[in-house]
Amino acid sequence: MMTTETLEAKAHELIGQLNPGELAAVVHLLEVMVEDDDDEDEELTEEDRTALRASDEYFRNGGPGIPFEQVVAELGFTMDQIRSGASQKE
Repeated sequence: MMTTETLEAKAHELIGQLNPGELAAVVHLLEVMVEDDDDEDEELTEEDRTALRASDEYFRNGGPGIPFEQVVAELGFTMDQIRSGASQKE
């Protein structure tokens, strides 16, 4: 098992290889991972419930979503990379 210092060094090395879009995605992921768990205990607001109902209705009436393949491509990956778990830089 790698030490914390080794893992941090590897993370820094990999981060240095990312393009701006990939870096932004990683930063967002890290923010979500370290976000305070107290947010999970918050109740939905009426505004949240209204937005969820509107979203459900939109898709129930045939509203188009965004294909996963399109999201993957916009992030600079291929479906083969996603399936294999490999990063773009490997």
